[in-house]
Amino acid sequence: MGIIEAKKLIFEYIRRDEEGNVEGITRAVDEVDLDIRQGDFIAILGHNGSGKSTLAKHLNAILYPTEGTVWVDGKDTMDEAYLWDIRQTAGMVFQNPDNQIIGQVVEEDVGFGPENMGVPTKEIWERVEESLKAVGMYKYRKHSPNKLSGGQKQRVSIAGVIAMHPKCIILDEPTAMLDPNGRKEVIRAVRALNQAEDITVVLITHYMEEIIHADRALVMDKGHVAMQGTPREIFSQVEKLKELRLDVPQVTLLAYELKKSGLPLPDGILTCEELAEALQSV
Repeated sequence: MGIIEAKKLIFEYIRRDEEGNVEGITRAVDEVDLDIRQGDFIAILGHNGSGKSTLAKHLNAILYPTEGTVWVDGKDTMDEAYLWDIRQTAGMVFQNPDNQIIGQVVEEDVGFGPENMGVPTKEIWERVEESLKAVGMYKYRKHSPNKLSGGQKQRVSIAGVIAMHPKCIILDEPTAMLDPNGRKEVIRAVRALNQAEDITVVLITHYMEEIIHADRALVMDKGHVAMQGTPREIFSQVEKLKELRLDVPQVTLLAYELKKSGLPLPDGILTCEELAEALQSV
């Protein structure tokens, strides 16, 4: 069994008007199957309202299925006896780092989770050091989080989750509130964790360039998985992505337009380096 599995996951919520009367039921996640293995880097894409963040919240039992089942490390998320284990196994990083940072000093904030778990003091400090180093924030350990940039704050949030030694990190649009530099910092840190620490990463995003290094990508639309495959397979289908109202990385789009105009280029070019190589061999 994978680290995260979902079978025919359905999540519905009741819509109400301003008076609180029931208007109808919305199916936000519609029969989604997932099989995520330890060490995978999975990206889940989709425009706003596609169901991707609702799906993310099922992966560490913030939400529970209306129908179907989600297992985290073999444990059913509906079984309350496993709630603490599940949240320790699958750590969650949210969109706004300010909602996750509670300490006055960076290292205290990162140590908060392990302290709550009852980790011995000596080990807490070891975990704080290793997790801050893993996201490149160790030199800021004595700083106040309020003085940090958005990208730095988000890396501290990620360090706080890593300090709890999860097997999997779910990042729900972690770069949505950041500038381009902050986005790069965070994605670089996430990739390093996946490659060096073998932490499973589930990245929820609508920035296409962030999924280039993922092992597999799922594109959601109206609660369904509309497309899935490697980033190259996904980006080879430019027209379908446009239909789903998603952007394509600029270099992929440029290569696609050049190919349409007659240049013999491969589908799904992901980086400027790939495009340069392909153009040299034309």
